[in-house]
Amino acid sequence: MIVAAGRGERAGGVVPKQYAALLGKPILRWALEAFVRNPRVAMVQAVIGAEDHEHFTLATRGLDLLPPLAGGPTRQHSVMHGLEALAHHKPDCVLIHDAARPLVSQAIIGRVVGALAAGADGAVPLLPVGDTLRRMQDGKWVTVPRDGLLRAQTPQGFVFAKILDAHRRFAKEDVTDDMALAEMAGLRVEAVPGEDSNMKVTNPEDFAIAEAQLRARLGESRTGMGYDVHRFATGDHVWLCGIRVPHDHALEGHSDADAGLHALTDAVLGAIGAGDIGQHFPPSDERWRGAPSWKFLDHAAALVRDRGGEIVHCDVTIICEMPKVGPHREAMRARIAEILKLDVSRISVKATTTEGLGFEGRREGLAAQAIATVRLP
Repeated sequence: MIVAAGRGERAGGVVPKQYAALLGKPILRWALEAFVRNPRVAMVQAVIGAEDHEHFTLATRGLDLLPPLAGGPTRQHSVMHGLEALAHHKPDCVLIHDAARPLVSQAIIGRVVGALAAGADGAVPLLPVGDTLRRMQDGKWVTVPRDGLLRAQTPQGFVFAKILDAHRRFAKEDVTDDMALAEMAGLRVEAVPGEDSNMKVTNPEDFAIAEAQLRARLGESRTGMGYDVHRFATGDHVWLCGIRVPHDHALEGHSDADAGLHALTDAVLGAIGAGDIGQHFPPSDERWRGAPSWKFLDHAAALVRDRGGEIVHCDVTIICEMPKVGPHREAMRARIAEILKLDVSRISVKATTTEGLGFEGRREGLAAQAIATVRLP
């Protein structure tokens, strides 16, 4: 369960912080993907703000999630809502994670799950307090001994029936995390090592720190290039970068002949060394006759995500005398951004001519070239 119903006002911004971008991807999506990718996690439930459904839909396209639930006025209420909904699925255990921790690692998830598998009622990642602590006492600052003090992180994992019972029994208690309720219920909670990188994004300056850590994690940057050509045929429109453009000809091809998306698909595949579009979608396969080319690009993007990577930037150039690309440029950028689940600022679409030279100049067809930049761990 990912708890994402808060407003995150200390972080500033025009949207709740869980929907703000880190390296072009919403904070919430980073957190969700960590659990969706984990083979020991059977289902992922997000608990969100009642007014955030549109933000959530945009942030989670393509992820295999349970339908989101509306949270309550406090984190404790939100977790309770989520647990009651999950009870219908009868899970053995549940991991409860804060959406504001987007850098959670597979190692931490594994340690929490491992403790539960070994027989613990609950498991929590803990870290020692490294800073000197001070508090005001009788008008003076005094040092607080930090020996034995630990910082609790999420995900916190529990035997499902036991943490649900604890929430029901102590629903009127005001606590800051689920570990506190588990302790009230007398559950045996084991500590597992936390990680400094599993930080909670709270203040504006935390975004820069989190992005720096993500860049370090996604350490390898790759670039792929794609090129595609289609001749003109009888018709009244062409497909370019996912947009239907009126024209006095169509483009000839096995699929919808969208040269822009074909070139970009090849660029993404090339960046991860995954061959070309023809290997994944052979023109000899009748399944792809007339198919919309966004499916090809979506497949290439899924391969990047499966490797734990992300697409950083895409640049497409359409080469033709006609049709005019300019009037449709912004729609093309928006469509590519939608397919790749990226901010539109990371998508470029341009057009040029060949000054009347070559097959493009003779208006026999058009071409497209594309470059995609990908980060891989």
